[in-house]
Amino acid sequence: MTADHAARAGQACQDLPAAGQPVTMAEAAARSAIARPTLCRRPELRAVIEEHRQRHREPLTLTGITVQIDQLRAGIEALAAKVRRHEEQLRRSTRP
Repeated sequence: MTADHAARAGQACQDLPAAGQPVTMAEAAARSAIARPTLCRRPELRAVIEEHRQRHREPLTLTGITVQIDQLRAGIEALAAKVRRHEEQLRRSTRP
């Protein structure tokens, strides 16, 4: 049954982009006639869908990579600011 489910999920994920639809759990469930919770809970089925999602995303361009780096840098800077603020709070709370 698992091999049948995996084949049906894989076929659904191949058919979705051809039909102009995004590869999502809900769409894959509807097209494969497998319940969405089953697709989400079973790691082998979830992996099939995630693989197809990755495959059908826009390929990375230099601009796309630059945007991702900027987003990551902003996230790291926000995290660093939060750590500095917490360290300062700890210093203040430990002073006599």
